[in-house]
Amino acid sequence: MAFDSIYIHDINCVTPLGIDLASNWTQLLMGNSGLVQHDVGRIKNIYTSKLAPAEVLALLTPAGDSTLLEQMLFTAAKPIVEKHAPTSRTALILSTTKGNVNTRLTVLAKKMAEVLGFQTQPIIVSQACVSGLLALSVAKRLIQIGQYDDAVVLAGDVVSEFVVSGFQAFQAMSPFPCKPFDNDRAGVSLGEAAACVYVSKEKGEFKILGEASINDANHISGPSRTGEGLLQSIQQAANEARVDITDIDFISAHGTATLYNDEMEAIAFHRLGLQDIPIHSLKGYYGHTLGASGLLETVIVLQCMRTGVFIPTAGFEKLGVSKPLNIIRQISRGKLNRLLKTASGFGGSNAAMVLEKM
Repeated sequence: MAFDSIYIHDINCVTPLGIDLASNWTQLLMGNSGLVQHDVGRIKNIYTSKLAPAEVLALLTPAGDSTLLEQMLFTAAKPIVEKHAPTSRTALILSTTKGNVNTRLTVLAKKMAEVLGFQTQPIIVSQACVSGLLALSVAKRLIQIGQYDDAVVLAGDVVSEFVVSGFQAFQAMSPFPCKPFDNDRAGVSLGEAAACVYVSKEKGEFKILGEASINDANHISGPSRTGEGLLQSIQQAANEARVDITDIDFISAHGTATLYNDEMEAIAFHRLGLQDIPIHSLKGYYGHTLGASGLLETVIVLQCMRTGVFIPTAGFEKLGVSKPLNIIRQISRGKLNRLLKTASGFGGSNAAMVLEKM
């Protein structure tokens, strides 16, 4: 059965580096990171990437009783929704891991649908840290089967004491800014962000060639030591895309800087013959933004494709995984027409997507 091609038209994000894509891109080109030392509740002196409410909230709308997360989501989505007014055939797909923490995710989703003017019931994707990339895959599939004509994919998470304490319990928090794939990496730095992407069947700037998500159910928190779930996700995405997976220009990895995640990704990439493809992780700039990470990083790498610019891996100095990888170390320019985006998360979840510039 042949499915329609699905395209990405517009992208945006809100992070500690800026409240729109343009300002984020400027900061990335300057090599600036949003990771700084913070106290989060009773947890002291950890490195996270957080919006500063006293400085930023005045710029975000709607004001009043909205939470920081709601304002971030609204600000990321507003310009896209104004350009592509939702109809009765437009889906709103919300990706988040914890939402507002104290309220149900359905409450957050319904509020965002209302303030953004959606006529359809929102769809929630909450599948650990693959949520952002998986939400984009869900949008693609729902449009392809004819349930919707187009979709706004919106993702966001914030840093809270609840979230930080969970990662602390796993002994996964780094005592310094995270160093993806580095020999001295010591764990994650957490971050908060919102991202938004508009997709439809109409031909656009970028095309989703293929995507897949495989759960290897290896462990409640630890990834497969062989990278099997990620490998199968990439293989299936490449099969749908009808491309040789080595025929890509760039890999945007999950790259959390934990001991096991980075090693698992290196093994999976090596098994697929991808060790020579330029690769980066954006966690050194934004931290791990949980349910927003997959979509935020997709937004940034699509901007990389627009400009032909490779953004390096902040914090990386010396390779610290058992398989060779071509880690991007400095800003450079080059061919960037087709890329692979990957994500992995707790419970053995994995996702992969192949994207192409039109």
